[in-house]
Amino acid sequence: MLYKPFGYLSQFTKENEEHKTLADLGPFPPDVYPVGRLDLDSEGLLLLTNDAQLNQKLLHPANRHWRTYWVQVEGIPTLDALQALQKGVDIKINKKTHRTLPAKAHLLSEASPLPERDPPIRYRANIPDTWLELSLCEGKNRQVRRMCAKVGYPVLRLVRVRMEHLSIENMQPGEYKELDSF
Repeated sequence: MLYKPFGYLSQFTKENEEHKTLADLGPFPPDVYPVGRLDLDSEGLLLLTNDAQLNQKLLHPANRHWRTYWVQVEGIPTLDALQALQKGVDIKINKKTHRTLPAKAHLLSEASPLPERDPPIRYRANIPDTWLELSLCEGKNRQVRRMCAKVGYPVLRLVRVRMEHLSIENMQPGEYKELDSF
């Protein structure tokens, strides 16, 4: 279980010399690989495994499991926006419309207790920002970002904080823990 920092690819090989990868956070055993992905601009919980069955279990769409994100958005989402996220919204994936499954979405009552991001997010004195907790049981490419944009609230920071019962609570970016099972 790894707390992937902002600015790292969810892979072990560089696509170009400037990229930082999981290999820069190791050492990891040579036979592990990430289960799923977090994009370069996202951070948080990422599982690494050498268990092909676990990989299949977690990645196959028929085996839905909950993933929870803390999402800092520009603006203050309305009740209508939260209800739309909860019911599912239409987003574009590979130029095709995809209706998201119902999600759990609510405003967090206070700023997240996450470590500061490096580099920090942009600050705009005249535009407030808000933290949401958004839980999904599917994982399309950049889905959380697309869902929030669809209801009018661009994402400033995106952190996966939980997958089922696993959490990055009390972890720091770049830190990892070995697990006996999922």
